Amino acid sequence: MNILERVQDVLHREAKAIESITIDEQYEHIVKLILDCPSKVITTGIGKAGLIAKKCAATLSSTGTPAVFLHPAEAAHGDLGIVSASDIMIACSTSGKSREVLEILELARHLGVKHIIGITSHPDSELRLHCEYVLDMGVHQEACPLNLAPTTSIAVMLAICDAIAMATMECRGFTKQEYGLRHHGGYLGRKARMDNEG
Repeated sequence: MNILERVQDVLHREAKAIESITIDEQYEHIVKLILDCPSKVITTGIGKAGLIAKKCAATLSSTGTPAVFLHPAEAAHGDLGIVSASDIMIACSTSGKSREVLEILELARHLGVKHIIGITSHPDSELRLHCEYVLDMGVHQEACPLNLAPTTSIAVMLAICDAIAMATMECRGFTKQEYGLRHHGGYLGRKARMDNEG
């Protein structure tokens, strides 16, 4: 195996998959929904998709949109108490068939959550049936040589989450000063404050 060729192939596959994402009016509806949310955004997912959902919540929170990640397994043991009817839920699942994720969406509906957004790939994804809006990732071959390890699909999921967060941030008119207030430590906080002072 040529290592450099493998690295280049992975990067090429993931970049090509991201560029192929279909953008439609649902993105606009979702951003406006988040902007009008009186409460918070709850993200959820399990496995690698769960890591992306957690990062999505962190990015939203750091850019002016209150958000929290809810682990589907922990939700079944009391963490569901964080959910309120005025929340928006974003569920990340490539297959859209993970039992834990589907269960949390059903429970969220019982608690009165009206706005559920799904980010999924498979056309037969059961997740689609539980969501008001679905952002379709498309079907992609993984960059993994076994076509098993979540790679290309996860890159696409991350890009979609970042696109939503950045569009929401800009629509809010979120400033460097506000960013700095949420990053009192570390390089980014110092940079935001210095840029603002300059």
